[in-house]
Amino acid sequence: MGIGDKAKDKAEELAGKAKATVGDATDNRDLEAEGRTQEAKADVKQAGENVKDTGDDVADALRSASGATKFDNDRDDTLR
Repeated sequence: MGIGDKAKDKAEELAGKAKATVGDATDNRDLEAEGRTQEAKADVKQAGENVKDTGDDVADALRSASGATKFDNDRDDTLR
């Protein structure tokens, strides 16, 4: 996930928190629920991206430990 996507997800989370806070302060239960839903969606997106990032980190660590590179599977060994 790029930095732009992470920033977008964080902005969505903060917007949801703001809506929920305003809804709570004004006793607007619909706005509060909408904010909490928006916040939860952003949290799920962030969690999914964290899992993906962790998977990438594990793959990189395994490659490093084995001496392989990310592009080893891309070359054609029949040309040697």
